[in-house]
Amino acid sequence: MKLSCSSHFTRPCLATLLFVCCAASAFAQTDCSDGNGVLDPAPPKNITAEQIIQKVGANETKLKEARNHYTYTQDVMIQTLTGAGAVDGQMHEVTNISYDAKGKRVESVTFAEQSTLRGIQLTAQDMEDIRVFMPWMMTSDELPQYKVTYTGQQHVDDLDTYVFHVEPKQVDKNKRYFEGRVWVDREDLAVVKHCGKTVPEIVNKKKKGPQEIRPTFVTFRQLIDGNWFPVYSRIDDKLQFRVETVHLREVVKFTNYKKAGSAAPSGKP
Repeated sequence: MKLSCSSHFTRPCLATLLFVCCAASAFAQTDCSDGNGVLDPAPPKNITAEQIIQKVGANETKLKEARNHYTYTQDVMIQTLTGAGAVDGQMHEVTNISYDAKGKRVESVTFAEQSTLRGIQLTAQDMEDIRVFMPWMMTSDELPQYKVTYTGQQHVDDLDTYVFHVEPKQVDKNKRYFEGRVWVDREDLAVVKHCGKTVPEIVNKKKKGPQEIRPTFVTFRQLIDGNWFPVYSRIDDKLQFRVETVHLREVVKFTNYKKAGSAAPSGKP
């Protein structure tokens, strides 16, 4: 996303944007702790942290494959806000998502309003973040790229979970990764929430020139047809520029999940 220099679960979801801008810093406000109880650092019983990680990876691999056999609606609402919290710019797009016989993603936009976002222009990478990292899945083939550290157990809404910190072992500048926390349901050993951002970030220490700033997002999942599918993501950040502060809010909803071959999602905003 370019910014001008001038300027819940139900035995259930956890938004990211890339900002290329002349910014000094970003102050994350997205609440990763929403619905969380006290973190208990006690180790898991009758299973090791490594065993949990491997089982989660296998479950996430199955989940990703299962999602490729569903159609669903992706509803993206991005807003800029004034200092008083009033909306002064907006972009809203609704897309029906399906997958072809080879597992390739197929998108059909059913609603798109002209963007009035102030000083912000979405990039292809922003949309990739919405497609890939907001509904990110920690599959077995991705696990070797990450250092996954057990941090404890936590009650989240009505679920008991194991909590892990996830970060890339090494960063390829031509790739992007997730860094943050992942909450795993203790009963199903399935990810039910993740909160963090994409990395790497590029910090330009010069007084002029662009920076890449990635706001923190939180995504929640919900149990649908026995699958813990992503259903809701959000960002609420204030970006501090040299001459102004931009308050950004984003909500992404993944709804109307239907197995391929059944009635298509309506796509109404």
